Amino acid sequence: MINRTMSYIDTTQERVAPSTKRGEPFLAIENVSKVYPTKNGPFVVLDGVNLTVQEGEFICVIGHSGCGKSTLLNMVSGFAFPTDGEVRVQGKRITKPGPDRMVVFQNYALLPWRTAFENIYLAVHAVYPNKPQAEKRAIVRDNLAMVGLSEAADKKPPQMSGGMRQRVSIARALAIRPQVLILDEPFGALDAITKEELQEELLKIWSDNRCTVLMITHDIDEALFLADKLVMMTNGPAAKIGEVMEIPFARPRDRAQIMEDPEYYKLRNHALDFLYHRFAHDDVG
Repeated sequence: MINRTMSYIDTTQERVAPSTKRGEPFLAIENVSKVYPTKNGPFVVLDGVNLTVQEGEFICVIGHSGCGKSTLLNMVSGFAFPTDGEVRVQGKRITKPGPDRMVVFQNYALLPWRTAFENIYLAVHAVYPNKPQAEKRAIVRDNLAMVGLSEAADKKPPQMSGGMRQRVSIARALAIRPQVLILDEPFGALDAITKEELQEELLKIWSDNRCTVLMITHDIDEALFLADKLVMMTNGPAAKIGEVMEIPFARPRDRAQIMEDPEYYKLRNHALDFLYHRFAHDDVG
């Protein structure tokens, strides 16, 4: 098993330094807790979560179901709010959703009666209502081309495969040039081949645009291929960040080369040990 003292493992949240000492990070999740009232008393979903993300980083978040991954990212998107602590982007506290933070969901969230072009155009028009129509249409065309869907511009979601629909979702999110792209298991419902193809496309798009990415995944191999850091959550309730693993592979990344690297398997085994031994999910009862 991997040495616990290796440099790429950050084993405590307490090592996060105050922003006043190191300068305000691009994204700061500071002492965040989330508590829901229930008839049996308070239910603590997250308890004292700290995380800093630098501009342009690609972060994957992993953990068992019920560990608060989606709740945490919903706080970044502005769809949910901490009970205690705060979430900031560029020093500004997040109090509501905004076009600087776009979300891509696993279920695509497209309007089924609109074409691919129209789904993206609606987002562009909502954020840039004063741009000339020709410019907005050009933005849509450029982003459809970016995800390889120029030929499918006039298709509606029911006429498209799952992979195509997810490409439209990604194009829609990126069309408004967000500062933070939030991905909630975007490839979880896709077959293995389509999933790998979209992972490759996502990396290329991210390399070209370099927005900051926060992505929930249940796939360790996906995280090791895509991310700069893997944030591993402890089990809920009262979940925390257990470890932050830095992924050292140089970019641009080649899947075959990475999987031939012995370091890949050390990192993979460490993440597996975290999830399935130290924080194994008890499904009994």
